[in-house]
Amino acid sequence: MPSSAEVKNGTRAVLFDFDGTLADTAADLSRALNRVRGACGLPELSLEKLRPHASSGARGLLEAGMSILPDHAEYKSLREDFLKHYAAGICVDTRLFPGMEDLLAGIEARGLRWGIVTNKSTNLTRMLVKALGLDTRVACVVCGDTTPHLKPNPASLLHAAQELALAPQDCVYLGDDLRDIQAARSAGMRPVAVEWGYGSGLPAWNADAIIARPTDLFASL
Repeated sequence: MPSSAEVKNGTRAVLFDFDGTLADTAADLSRALNRVRGACGLPELSLEKLRPHASSGARGLLEAGMSILPDHAEYKSLREDFLKHYAAGICVDTRLFPGMEDLLAGIEARGLRWGIVTNKSTNLTRMLVKALGLDTRVACVVCGDTTPHLKPNPASLLHAAQELALAPQDCVYLGDDLRDIQAARSAGMRPVAVEWGYGSGLPAWNADAIIARPTDLFASL
């Protein structure tokens, strides 16, 4: 196994989007949305219908499940209800994607560091990271409220590189949404799209690579 000095392409850190890339959070997010629907007298929606929107956070799920956008008079209160329900059951069915633990262990064995860059809020992200037992392993956690701008703006990825004291070009960023690839490209990182997540249309995203399984990343490290 190569040492960190022998890793190809100058990669010194691997950064992950959270929802749909590092962990499968769709079931817990969908449950929270359905509780909001239930309180409004609406029937539950299936996980299959809501799953494609799980990477889009409260805004995307409320739009998909309630047909409500931020300019709606009830958006703020419904968003607060959604986040309350989600926090109460944040890691019931959430799991790392199959093969992800092998990827993380392999990254660590190669002497590299790994981190998380997500649009999720800090309080929810920290709760999940701890619940998944990753808090003692992750090198940096950059969230949607860490910088003034959300992805696809590159600010959060650049912040992560700064935390790691690395140049952006020394980092690979994995994501399951077009905004992840756009943010990584703008930050000067190597963008890698993942097929196991919630996104679709990956070939048009202009990622450096598309991988079907987590450990497929090893071929480019």
